[in-house]
Amino acid sequence: MEASNKVAQIAIEIANPDEGIRALIFEQFQQYKMLLEEELGEEWIWDLDFYDEYGKAKARIFTEIRGVSVFKQEDWPDLISFFKPRIMALDSFWSTAQYGFDIFK
Repeated sequence: MEASNKVAQIAIEIANPDEGIRALIFEQFQQYKMLLEEELGEEWIWDLDFYDEYGKAKARIFTEIRGVSVFKQEDWPDLISFFKPRIMALDSFWSTAQYGFDIFK
């Protein structure tokens, strides 16, 4: 989760330094895409080739809202309404899907 003065995002980030392993983990998430979207009740953005602000390569599955600021108290209810159900959905998803990722431990 990340919130700034312009945007709030929630993401699954795959930060393995090995590009091949990162792609395999991303592919494994794609196998669970229907389950993930069912838990979330929405589609997220899938990005295999994301680079963070430090130039580190990652893969991401994420969603965001724009026009909100963590620094504006009046935006806090919107931020909570954005984050809370998605955190709960991700927890529920992971309780089912985590075993499919044991090979990457």
